[in-house]
Amino acid sequence: MKIHLLAIGTRMPDWIKAGYAEYATRLPRECALNLIEIPAGKRTPSADAARALREEGERLAAAIPAGSYSIALDERGSQWSTAELAEHLTGWLRDGRDLSLLVGGPDGLDAPCRTRADRLWSLSRLTLPHPLVRVLVAEQLYRAWSVLRNHPYHRA
Repeated sequence: MKIHLLAIGTRMPDWIKAGYAEYATRLPRECALNLIEIPAGKRTPSADAARALREEGERLAAAIPAGSYSIALDERGSQWSTAELAEHLTGWLRDGRDLSLLVGGPDGLDAPCRTRADRLWSLSRLTLPHPLVRVLVAEQLYRAWSVLRNHPYHRA
């Protein structure tokens, strides 16, 4: 199984790139994490923000690999504990399909992306900057994997 992290935005600060890479490279081949960056829509004072969000959603939807199980990261989604995420990871690994995690841009995800997703996942009730979500998702997937393998990284 591959996990595709489809995220809006292509120019991330170095600390985001380093944080994401730190955890993505720790994951084994059985659940390799693959970042797919989708260009953000243009946002200027005269640009229509709704249009930018719609265009991002269209590009994001087009990038979802065929046959993959998709989860939109959204504040309306279910919140999971680390143990619950580990249980979900077990199910995804058993299922064998690729997993696509959809991360919106500064204005979130377009409604059709949320509707198309098989599931909605909320990392927190807090509003998080979209670049930071990449790091958090990579770390939490590694943590969930470490729980499944009794690796000492996770100390509950």
